[in-house]
Amino acid sequence: MEQTLFIVDFDGCVVKHEYPKVGENIGAQAVLRKLVANDHKIILNTSRGHVDGSIDEAVKWFKDNEIPLSGVNFKPKLDPSNPFAYVIIDDSALGCPLIQNHGELPYVDWVNVHFMLDKLGYFNS
Repeated sequence: MEQTLFIVDFDGCVVKHEYPKVGENIGAQAVLRKLVANDHKIILNTSRGHVDGSIDEAVKWFKDNEIPLSGVNFKPKLDPSNPFAYVIIDDSALGCPLIQNHGELPYVDWVNVHFMLDKLGYFNS
């Protein structure tokens, strides 16, 4: 498959919701690393603020998990626009598989995301 640009949210997508702290890992690392290993590009698209430094913590999470980013897009909370991409993975996206535990905000189900991406042919290896 040709190189694809993926837009990925942070809170509720690659980690559990715990803003402004970085939430618990939910299994995104292996899938994101596999996308990069298959020559796809990832852009972080987040509402985390520059003022409180929380966007830096999100970028650090990617670096610490050895997942290279091709860019970082800051989106204000009230701005519904996303940068152009072929695939957007976001806990607020219609159709994105989610896990809903009692008393927690829903977050992305990376086992099912991996299955969907594999079925669509995004992984060569």
